[in-house]
Amino acid sequence: MLKSLFNWKVLLNLVVAIGVFVGLVWLTFRWLEVHTKHGQETPVPNVVNKSVYDAVKILEDVGLEYEVDSATYDPKYRPFQVLKMSPSAGSRVKDGRAIQLRVNPRTWAPVAVPDVINKYSGLAFQRIGQVGLKVGDTIFEPSIQKDAIIRMLFKGNAVKPGTLIPRFSTIDVVVGSGPMRNISIPNVVGLTVKEARAVIARSLFEVGLVDHEDGGKDESDIIYYQDPASGDVRDQGMQMDLWASKKTPAELQAKINQLNSMYRMKVDTALPPVQYEEIPMHPEPVYEAPPAPKREVPKPEPVKTETTPKPVSSASKPVTSSSENKPKPATSNSGSNSKPATTQPAEKPKAKKVVVE
Repeated sequence: MLKSLFNWKVLLNLVVAIGVFVGLVWLTFRWLEVHTKHGQETPVPNVVNKSVYDAVKILEDVGLEYEVDSATYDPKYRPFQVLKMSPSAGSRVKDGRAIQLRVNPRTWAPVAVPDVINKYSGLAFQRIGQVGLKVGDTIFEPSIQKDAIIRMLFKGNAVKPGTLIPRFSTIDVVVGSGPMRNISIPNVVGLTVKEARAVIARSLFEVGLVDHEDGGKDESDIIYYQDPASGDVRDQGMQMDLWASKKTPAELQAKINQLNSMYRMKVDTALPPVQYEEIPMHPEPVYEAPPAPKREVPKPEPVKTETTPKPVSSASKPVTSSSENKPKPATSNSGSNSKPATTQPAEKPKAKKVVVE
């Protein structure tokens, strides 16, 4: 058997098989080099800070592919300016390699307008700011919804909630300032129901009950009665009730008179007006102030003249003990008819005090 292995035919077949295998391997790697362009590299040009249109043209000229990705809008850079690239400039890549370009968009990313209609203005402003929008002018308009958002405006046009607009855009809001007072009621008798609705809406009122004579809902029926009557004044937002029929108001005079007796009260001005007097249920007691006490003024008393002689004060003249028993002449203060008194020994009179008031 060993002898058969070293036969020249077997060895020849073995050599041919090995040569075929080596040739297939070489051809495979060669094909891969050609297909993958092994060893053929292209330097990446620098397109940062260039316009995306110029960057694409440069990459196409050198045989490179590109992929554009928009970044968050940055107002410091120009719109469509290339901010970053990958691989970086100067790298060597194979032909056909895709270069990632990060480009500044034209404006802010769009955001949806929030639904703040009929919401309180304070909360609505906060919600608008949360989504990245700004509130511009605040326009007040008469409305029964006071301090509520009636509608929103973007560049002068009304926008609905959910509309996409650029982020950080400015929108104007219309806020209700409260209902208008004393608006004249329009006359809609003779109009169709559809026409009457439009007139009532323009007059800032609302349509209330619509009574069709035949029980239908035909908008072409003619209004033959309304309440309140035309010419009355009401506040904005009040409802107007309508009665409609396919007949003309002249043909429904009996019905109109019946409605007048119900909704038009007549005031008899021939009778004198009734006067009402308000009587308190519990009369309040009336308190009189007490009289002020009278101040007594003392009356002056007449001056009393003493006829007795005035004593000599001990402070003016000292009295000695030797002169106490000597009689002293007494004088009278009776005036010009005074007479000398007789000298009689008497006791020393007591001092009296004269009080003059």
